[in-house]
Amino acid sequence: MKYKLLAVDMDGTALNSDKKISPRTKVAIDNLISRGVYVVVSTGRGLAELSEYRDDLRNMHYGILISGGLVYDFINDKPIKINAVDEQTILKLIDFGLEENAMIHLHTVRESIAREDDIQNMAAFDMAIYQSMFERVCTRCDDFKRYVHEHPGQVVKVNLYHRDKTSRDRNFELINKLNLSISYAEAQNLEVSPANVTKASGLRELCEFLKLDLAETVAIGDADNDKEILQTAGLAVAMGNASDEIKSLADFVTLDNDSDGVAAAIEKIF
Repeated sequence: MKYKLLAVDMDGTALNSDKKISPRTKVAIDNLISRGVYVVVSTGRGLAELSEYRDDLRNMHYGILISGGLVYDFINDKPIKINAVDEQTILKLIDFGLEENAMIHLHTVRESIAREDDIQNMAAFDMAIYQSMFERVCTRCDDFKRYVHEHPGQVVKVNLYHRDKTSRDRNFELINKLNLSISYAEAQNLEVSPANVTKASGLRELCEFLKLDLAETVAIGDADNDKEILQTAGLAVAMGNASDEIKSLADFVTLDNDSDGVAAAIEKIF
């Protein structure tokens, strides 16, 4: 099989523990693109959280962003597909977050929205490693409901970062009664998207746009929100640092994200 598209997760995959793309991984990705293979990021991040990787990603034409909520054309700077959460559902999710004193984080096509107090206290949500990034890229908002009313049809995903797993599990039980996609992107996070919107749906939409067969694709990931895309792509690769569940879905396991696992997979497959 001659694979024509590689979908690469960011955190825990293309990014090492310092949240950097190593020189070896960057060279491997750029060389693959130069050979005519589509390399796309497949990430829970939105455009705001990717802004600091603009140079690293400059040769990528497309991205599956916000966990499939946004399929994006980087070169022409425009969406290919937007899958927004409906307003009433967002308002319910905000209430669930407020009830549990969770950190509420909204993704729109171009913005990342959170409260200043939560950003300055991200260690309480087991998210300290992301605090400096949130400080740099987030739009601050104290009244989420007002923001949603003023930006209809623009919220693509809601993250609820909890203070402990018990709190997270209580909200999971509530959200699971709604018709939504839910995943655990981080230890105490619930990542909530519209029904059936996942990285896998984003891959299907991008393949349809590019007129590629899913069998011609490879996906690399490490976390719960990579599960569906690994089950959908023609070839599934798990990182060495992935959970056992994710590894069980893979055709093979590459090195971990601090050992250039993405580059090693590219060299093996392509």
